[in-house]
Amino acid sequence: MPLPLEGVRVLEVGTFVSAPYCGRLFAGYGAEVIKIEPPGGDIARTHGPFKDGEPDPETSALFLYLNTSKRSVELDLGTQAGRDALLRLAEDADVLIENYRPGDARALGLDHERLREVNPRLVVVSITAYGQEGPYAEYHSNNLIAFAMGGQMFLTGDPDKSPVKNGGYQADYQGGLNAFSAANLALLAAERDGEGQHVDISVQHCMAPILEAGIPFYAYNGLWLGNRRGNLMSSSMAIYPCLDGQVGVHVMARNWPNFAEATGHPEWLEDERYATAESRREHDGELMAQLIEWASGIGKKEAYALGGEYRAPITFIHTMEDLLDSPQLAARGFLRRIEHPVAGEASYPGPPWWMGPDAWRDGPAPLLGEHTDEVLAEAGLSEGDIAAASGAGA
Repeated sequence: MPLPLEGVRVLEVGTFVSAPYCGRLFAGYGAEVIKIEPPGGDIARTHGPFKDGEPDPETSALFLYLNTSKRSVELDLGTQAGRDALLRLAEDADVLIENYRPGDARALGLDHERLREVNPRLVVVSITAYGQEGPYAEYHSNNLIAFAMGGQMFLTGDPDKSPVKNGGYQADYQGGLNAFSAANLALLAAERDGEGQHVDISVQHCMAPILEAGIPFYAYNGLWLGNRRGNLMSSSMAIYPCLDGQVGVHVMARNWPNFAEATGHPEWLEDERYATAESRREHDGELMAQLIEWASGIGKKEAYALGGEYRAPITFIHTMEDLLDSPQLAARGFLRRIEHPVAGEASYPGPPWWMGPDAWRDGPAPLLGEHTDEVLAEAGLSEGDIAAASGAGA
């Protein structure tokens, strides 16, 4: 049975996280993804950690993850030969993904109108910090700035401290994920209409709608009554240190009897201080002290098992080791072992959504320029043209 996106050809002219993550999803679900790298490679190749702690452009964990199952073509888009080669590849592509600032993209020959001339059906997906127009369109940005400009930092952190950023490159990944969804919609429209379109992905747009009801709440009331809550909202909605990590609880009124039994305190159910949600709030400090004592004497997995046994809302904070050892992820075949010719074998996250056991492709990230000669020769370029386009002839 063919992979879901088998037969789709994608050019990824992007760097670091957002465009490569979009390309990774295309490649995993079966599309042919040709990754266009500048001379020296994607800057993600310079970001560690590296195998054995030794910097090597072929063993960056970030690059290896983001670029599984792709083909690498080294092109110097700063030259006319490189831009001409890209246009040749665009003639037979279905999608082109890029994540440069609008002005930089145009300078590299990635403007939509020029690409339309060689392939009217091409879907061009541009991922930028703020979109293709507006007063901030040409501003530089990074993941930290994206969290600030999208509103997440305002909501994240402890109430008596400054806002904090979420872990990792989540804003960039949101840009890539939204780009993948939008690109597939545009592909459907291109099949229907015979014409591609320019998909304009603003990371700020991607972040602002996931503030839950933050924007409409403020718009309705003209003021913001919410607060940053940190890890401790109340005794029954908190994260507590335990013997070997942290456990989280989120107890609502209907969960209270089960939670009291799970934590070994059935007497709480007869205690007037804890009889109602309101009385528990009034005695929050006393209840919190007892929960701190309970958590400090139990292991995280034992606490989680008790939550399952009593159907009580108790979980534990997963470390990376816990994720690798997760019986749930193992049962669903989420983690995949992939062998790379330089970095060796390692585990990689598989498909973010399940479409069957044969719907995802596992292949190693390419070596820098590994497929340059092959792909450009397939496009009809001569050896001399290939050398000029890749910068090898300079």
